[in-house]
Amino acid sequence: MSIVEVKVPQLSESVAEATMLTWKKKAGEAVAVDEILIEIETDKVVLEVPAPSAGVLSEIVQPDGATVVADQLIAKIDTEGEAGAAAPAAAPAAAAAPAAAAPAAAAAAATGGSKSDVAMPAAAKLLADNNLKTSDVAGTGKDGRVTKGDVLGAVASGAKPAATIPAPAAKPALPQVAAPARAPDLGERPEQRVPMSRLRARIAERLIQSQSTNAILTTFNEVNMAPVMELRKRFQDSFTKEHGVKLGFMSFFVKAAVHALKKYPVINASVDGNHILYHGYFDIGIAVGSPRGLVVPILRNADQMSFADIEKKIAEYGKKAQDGKLGIEEMTGGTFSISNGGTFGSMLSTPIINPPQSAILGVHATKDRAVVENGQIVVRPMNYLAMSYDHRIIDGREAVLGLVAMKEALEDPSRLLFDI
Repeated sequence: MSIVEVKVPQLSESVAEATMLTWKKKAGEAVAVDEILIEIETDKVVLEVPAPSAGVLSEIVQPDGATVVADQLIAKIDTEGEAGAAAPAAAPAAAAAPAAAAPAAAAAAATGGSKSDVAMPAAAKLLADNNLKTSDVAGTGKDGRVTKGDVLGAVASGAKPAATIPAPAAKPALPQVAAPARAPDLGERPEQRVPMSRLRARIAERLIQSQSTNAILTTFNEVNMAPVMELRKRFQDSFTKEHGVKLGFMSFFVKAAVHALKKYPVINASVDGNHILYHGYFDIGIAVGSPRGLVVPILRNADQMSFADIEKKIAEYGKKAQDGKLGIEEMTGGTFSISNGGTFGSMLSTPIINPPQSAILGVHATKDRAVVENGQIVVRPMNYLAMSYDHRIIDGREAVLGLVAMKEALEDPSRLLFDI
């Protein structure tokens, strides 16, 4: 037997631990070299763990949901083994795992079931109270599990216990408290408790940090998007033919933001203790929605990027975000961020600063609105911009003038060519 160990890949310096997701292979199954065995979630990205060698997955050391650290052993591969051979069971995620399983086992014993997960805890209590087994009730929950509603419905319809000797009820390690019984005709009120993913927990932590450490204030302005829309329509076909990507609106917003940051560098700065750290570069974070939550990949040196470069990079980040393929290095850093709620139809919002940055631009849906020009009411495609900023280092003057500079660049894109 020749054993090859499968270990957790290296994590970034800011990530201490990660969570095992779902094994794609079972112990005893054959694996090919570089075949993805499992994905590991950190608070920033999801990492794929490939098989380092071909063979048979002889042992799963860490099960789904286990918390692991870099270089920790999670599985073993027998390079000379045969598929289908008996394999050791997965190691418990922690020493407390047997204790955690006790309540479920007790519930199964109380209901006469042969599995520990055929009835939900509240349902198991009701089954025991009514001297019923899980086999007496049809389960409608996930994987056929019996829910509290199933038991209440069975009791209301006069279900009788099977004529068998009930198994002795085991005393649960923790008390199982059922909700007060309700009339079965009130309808279902389902609830599901789902643990936060590491990314969602990290998002929550950073947003609370931002709210509690920054003196956040938001300034607003409206922008007539007609000039950008006309320019985009005029050059869309030739731009797409030349660069292989469509000319979107985000490249204009990025260019306008960089234009304003150059004029008012404090908006591009950050707080470092009792110092203001001015950045001589422009790394723009673009907030992107993904199945795992909001992520903010970075456009490095955005001031040196062309419109085509920006559009291509944003498209690449969007695809990676949907596939969960964004790397840690692609989301690290950033001096200013842009959040485009308009993609989802938002009219107005107050975006939260992404620490350690000091400002963020919120872009919203462009809609035809009645505005006054030269004393006349006309219809224009208007967009409301919102810039939240840290008032500790950015005064209202710089914030307002910075947003006005963005507005002017969008209403007259030629300013971007001449840097005026």
